[in-house]
Amino acid sequence: MADQPEAEDARRQKILEALAAGRKIEAIKLYREMTGLGLKESKDAVDKLEAELAEKNPNEFRKPKAGCATVLLLVLFACLAGVLAHATG
Repeated sequence: MADQPEAEDARRQKILEALAAGRKIEAIKLYREMTGLGLKESKDAVDKLEAELAEKNPNEFRKPKAGCATVLLLVLFACLAGVLAHATG
């Protein structure tokens, strides 16, 4: 199976691309498929990989921060939940 290392390299690259794009769940799924490990072990490994990548290249692998739009949506949902609770209660 000469192409097995190439396929594994391609999977690793997909994991890195998913992490760089902020798609951590996808990266964990890919890691599980590649290694056959369980969910917790895969999550722990991807967390460790993400931390190492963030240390080496903080601009590419930084944690996203909640922006104004996210905060606004959370406030709107909280208000809507309050209105619905008041209307039904």
